Amino acid sequence: MDTNRSQATSSIWQNGRYRRILLFFGRAILHVIWWDLLLGRLPLVRQWPQRNRPQRYRRWSRRFRQLAVDMGGVMIKLGQFLSARVDVLPVEITEELQGLQDEVPAEDTGRVMAVLQQELGDPDRCFARIEERPVAAASLGQAHRAWLRSTNVDAELGEPVIIKVQRPDIEQLVQTDLAALSVVARWVMNYRPIGRRANVPQLLDEFAKTLWEELDYEAEASNAERFAEMYANDGRIYIPAVYRQYSTRRVIVLEDVEATKITDVEQMEADGISPPEVAEALLDAYFRQVFRENFFHADPHPGNLFIRPRTDLPWQPEDGPRPFWLIFVDFGMVGRVPDLVGHNLQRVVISVTQRDAEQLTAAYKDLGFFLPGADLERITEAQTAVLDQIWGRNLLDLARPDPAEVQALGQEFRDLLFDFPFQVPQDFIYLGRAIGMVSGLVSLLDPEINPWYQIERYGEALAAEATEQFSAEALLGLIRPYLQTPMQVQQIFDQALSGKLRVRTEPDRETMRQLRRVEKEIKRLNWSILGAAGIISATLLYLRKR
Repeated sequence: MDTNRSQATSSIWQNGRYRRILLFFGRAILHVIWWDLLLGRLPLVRQWPQRNRPQRYRRWSRRFRQLAVDMGGVMIKLGQFLSARVDVLPVEITEELQGLQDEVPAEDTGRVMAVLQQELGDPDRCFARIEERPVAAASLGQAHRAWLRSTNVDAELGEPVIIKVQRPDIEQLVQTDLAALSVVARWVMNYRPIGRRANVPQLLDEFAKTLWEELDYEAEASNAERFAEMYANDGRIYIPAVYRQYSTRRVIVLEDVEATKITDVEQMEADGISPPEVAEALLDAYFRQVFRENFFHADPHPGNLFIRPRTDLPWQPEDGPRPFWLIFVDFGMVGRVPDLVGHNLQRVVISVTQRDAEQLTAAYKDLGFFLPGADLERITEAQTAVLDQIWGRNLLDLARPDPAEVQALGQEFRDLLFDFPFQVPQDFIYLGRAIGMVSGLVSLLDPEINPWYQIERYGEALAAEATEQFSAEALLGLIRPYLQTPMQVQQIFDQALSGKLRVRTEPDRETMRQLRRVEKEIKRLNWSILGAAGIISATLLYLRKR
């Protein structure tokens, strides 16, 4: 297999695929160096690069989008990841790339059927009918609706199914793309703000491992079966059945469960289904997957989530919202949460529930969110302020923070922004992406939803479980500091947490001079470079799953 991949890679390189990827990213890097690192720092012309930055981002995003559509393979996958990183990349980039979720060009049906025949033999032996037009085209494979041969002599067609078939030569394309991106990853490591916070080549290696797993449809069938076992007794989550007898490493056959897309709020309401209840079900499903099962669906885009009314249950409009199935499909990309990470994630939820910024900082530290030498005390102060600002707000408010509040927090903790002692742990690349996508869907279904309800519910349950693991003596040791705190001190502590307590000092002249110097440096610091470098590298930083 490795010999075949090397030979195919050499052939594709000669056809220019390898060179085309390097040329695109090389030009993008030179663009960033010239506009943002050089012109952006010259006092007389720095305003010019800043003013035209949105137009430049959109222009490069369109170029990347065209490159991805033309080349397919990993380039499509990169574009889809970039389009979902609304929390990292400028809106000019994410908006231009969003169409890649639906713009994947379909493969020639004849070539797809040739792969199917290689894997299963004569398709007519297994299927009574296969639709020529695909129901979905993805970067690595393509899906066609079909009907099994019926065992009932009176029935023309058997059960409806979806046949997912790998694209021809996709392994060779992936091998070539990853080889080119490994060169780009080494280039990106020369940019210190990125190289200091992540080993990009290592992240790319991990992404490559995940990508090869996604190309193994036998593994995807196992993932689907595990999800089906997880939700076997759930009244709201439905997982399609897998037809193992018709599935191979390059072909997987699943129950046809296509229904209303999770983003089609109008159709849901027409069916009597409550979109806010769907939002709650989706949040609950992900809390369970991440915090209970340590195994989660890592690609929750709208094409992989459907809503179907439960016709098996009696219902009348006067009964209230209609029961429904939340259906997951496409289990090629899943995430696994290591035990240590899962334990610390539980600590994060418990700390947020209890609004304990000190324990939250400790949990983040153990998860690897801070660079060595980070000022944990100062970070704790910042997290206390942030918790006070965001607690109890709905998702719409969280997604659109008050600029004045953001400015005030930035001014108060400008030393942290200047030092920027944060890094993204490798175990959170895919988890962060999945949570971001779920948050977007939930806010669409119910902009007024209060996520703190789920956080508190799960936090209290996790805290109760954690308490059961402690001995009585250990538990007493945990609560003793609170029992020994005098009421007056506790009141001061509460005021500090609420942000009402401030300690004021008059800085001396030297301190003021240093502060002015820091502020001047902050103004010179061009944080948007990371956004521009997103087309080159941020996706590599975040394309990682555990």
